[in-house]
Amino acid sequence: MSLVCWKCGASLAGLPLPLGRREACPSCRADLHACRLCRHFDATRAGQCRELAAERVADKTRMNDCGWFVPRPQAYRGGGAPMARASRNALDALFGQAPADDAPAKPNPLDDLFGK
Repeated sequence: MSLVCWKCGASLAGLPLPLGRREACPSCRADLHACRLCRHFDATRAGQCRELAAERVADKTRMNDCGWFVPRPQAYRGGGAPMARASRNALDALFGQAPADDAPAKPNPLDDLFGK
């Protein structure tokens, strides 16, 4: 089983199994003994857990003491930093600010109208 971090997708191959309750991702420091990495996690359910006997956990991204925890290899869903960067650049462009990355800025058509 090749585990990856639920948050950043980094490989967890070097970590001993079973994962300890205080184990964190070596790349992004996210808690690994968390609902988001568990095979019982299901975002479409009301309690977001398929295990009916499990106690309710409020924050699915933080370490918890659930005894039903079993790591799930396909926990990473993608997105993250690249998606956030693209969204941030679109927002900056909307308000006329320079993009956060090194891409050249598009000229603002309003500059011609208002003499900037």
